[in-house]
Amino acid sequence: MKKPTVDEVLQQGIYGTIETKPEERRKFLGSLRERIIVALTKKQVGETDVYPQVGQLMKKNPGAHLFLNGNMGYAQLSKYVKVASKHNIGHTIVTNKEHDTDIGLVLAMNHAIDKEDIYLTKKEIVIPKQNKKKGLFSKLFKRK
Repeated sequence: MKKPTVDEVLQQGIYGTIETKPEERRKFLGSLRERIIVALTKKQVGETDVYPQVGQLMKKNPGAHLFLNGNMGYAQLSKYVKVASKHNIGHTIVTNKEHDTDIGLVLAMNHAIDKEDIYLTKKEIVIPKQNKKKGLFSKLFKRK
């Protein structure tokens, strides 16, 4: 690793740490595209029901972190905060007053994963398991 020059140290002292891909970070709530597992638009996050795929991806990626758009109302974000808590996933609410993005939620790792398709286009249909009482025939003829 190369040692920084005096000029680089002075520039960093005056303007702060040099940020890689600042436009990309503003769009994806502080994360980079290459680290993202899944992203939802603000419109999708604002829907009444949670996208079940988000919870499934949290379960599959326990080292992930959830970023939520702080320019949205907490009532819209809270359902995803609950899902994150259920899966022990940390979350950050990112508010950027100077730049508003159409992204409402990002689930990302702290390293590059380069997932090709990060956007969800539709919700999976979740069929609740029915708790049926087992009758005589179901006991005799078990399904496999």
